[in-house]
Amino acid sequence: MVRNGLIVVVVALACALPAAAEVTVDRVPCPGQGQCVRLANGTVDVLVATEIGPRIVRYGFVGGDNLLGWVPEASVNTDLGQWRPWGGHRLWSAPEHMPRSYSPDNDPVRVEVSGRTVTLTQAVEPKTGIEKVLTVTLAETGTEVTVGHRLVNRNLWDIQVAPWALTIMNTGGTILLPQEPYASHDDALQPVRAMTLWAYTDLSDPRWQIGPKFLRLRTDAARAGSQKVGIANRQGWAAYHRNGHLFVKRYDWRDSATYPDFGVNTEAYTAGAFVELETLGALVSLAPGASATHDERWFLFRGVEQPATDDALATVLAPHLKVTR
Repeated sequence: MVRNGLIVVVVALACALPAAAEVTVDRVPCPGQGQCVRLANGTVDVLVATEIGPRIVRYGFVGGDNLLGWVPEASVNTDLGQWRPWGGHRLWSAPEHMPRSYSPDNDPVRVEVSGRTVTLTQAVEPKTGIEKVLTVTLAETGTEVTVGHRLVNRNLWDIQVAPWALTIMNTGGTILLPQEPYASHDDALQPVRAMTLWAYTDLSDPRWQIGPKFLRLRTDAARAGSQKVGIANRQGWAAYHRNGHLFVKRYDWRDSATYPDFGVNTEAYTAGAFVELETLGALVSLAPGASATHDERWFLFRGVEQPATDDALATVLAPHLKVTR
């Protein structure tokens, strides 16, 4: 199909997969925006958009709630045009800058399917010279999804960027971020984590719960003000809890790397009903034609409680986090 001058290629892989394969791939309507490619393995399903993005617009148990949020009414007018978050999971380039970060992605993407992997490639952004590539691989069984993020420099000069993976979550839940393990002053004299605050961050806001083992940030539709924090997260995971479902991201920390926003690789943001769980790759200088990558692994659990105390929450999370290692 050709739309707005961009060719969209979709390979029907149902007939290409061996009979024993657990993952099925088909075309289904997207929520309010054209067609999606759907990956399903009988436990979870994932929808990726073909006519906007790149975007992952659904992740959830088959027949169950979508853990990803959908906000098609939102938009931001920029010097590059109207940018729309749409919803779900997207790929940006950090550090955030207006208008560079807000280059519109409202057109079709190139879609390639190979086995259990869908690759979404956006046309090179005309003003930034950046090409964005998102790969989505669903495990044959269970809930694991591997999401690859790649930024390619299509300019004739070097650029400095970091891949930035942003997931708009379905509202009404709580972001869970791990604190670094406790050690006494007698044993640990040096700091173990950087935390970044924005001009609008207010840690006395009741949406925050700061404990010895976790940072929690919950949504509250009645509070429109923005809240955001960034952390240098060496624990390698972040989570979102909503209605008994636990969504976990796994990703790497590299001690030798430089990270954006004063050295953080994990960020949490909310404003009113909107909530976003974000991770960042290393900040690198890309020569023309070079690329930067950042991977996440997603997991989903149900029937998970969120106790009020950190000790109780740690006990609840421990067996689920063990599965994701």
